[in-house]
Amino acid sequence: MTTDSIVVRNCHGLDELRTCVTLQKEVWNFTDAELVPLRMFVVAEKVGGQVMGAFEGREMVGFALSVPGTRSGHVYLHSHMLAVRKDHRNSGLGRRLKLLQREEALSRGIELIEWTFDPLEIKNAYLNIERLGAIARRYNINQYGITSSPLQGGLPSDRLIAEWWLKSKRVESLLAAGKVPAGEHKGTIEVPAQIYEWKATPETRVKAQQVQERNREQFLRAFSKGLAVLGYDRDTEGNGKFLLGHWDEKWSYASD
Repeated sequence: MTTDSIVVRNCHGLDELRTCVTLQKEVWNFTDAELVPLRMFVVAEKVGGQVMGAFEGREMVGFALSVPGTRSGHVYLHSHMLAVRKDHRNSGLGRRLKLLQREEALSRGIELIEWTFDPLEIKNAYLNIERLGAIARRYNINQYGITSSPLQGGLPSDRLIAEWWLKSKRVESLLAAGKVPAGEHKGTIEVPAQIYEWKATPETRVKAQQVQERNREQFLRAFSKGLAVLGYDRDTEGNGKFLLGHWDEKWSYASD
């Protein structure tokens, strides 16, 4: 499989939206009660959200779902789900779906997309911060409650909120140069590579919980001091590290 063989585009019709629901269950293994239903995909498409798919021939191998929101009188998009089938991961497909979301949003004059992500997921954090240029300065404790997805490992569903400022110098520089602009870092928060194994095994899950609780306190303390996640490092052993600094770029809705 190569990304060249895959087309990313808006989804069309009920059959493709039903496939999104099926793929959602395959990726997260939610119980039926926790699945986002077909009706929500239909509504998102009708009211200014986004339902985008990645297709290898006629087969859907990924999708992205977003819904519109407002804050301080400005419209933004909340990207609620991005799913890629297991055998197509680590190929850049998730990033392609996000970049299509950006392109479509900008065509409508929307300059901010937000989404939540698990701060214990190292690969996802790297994608969000280093490959897309999002920042994070808000932390929600147990946002969705204890979910049925094995990916959560029975832990509280703590989430960072990614802010993707689509026209910021940070994002435009990243897309032009391939990396986020360097900045002065005021602190770090670490995630050990063993976190996936610890979450997956009942006997070691307490170790994952201890990391979550420690990092939760560090994020809340840092954000209360005005710091934000501006970078993310991964070492050769797979450990992750959030890089904290001051979000001082003079670009926001307030400057409109």
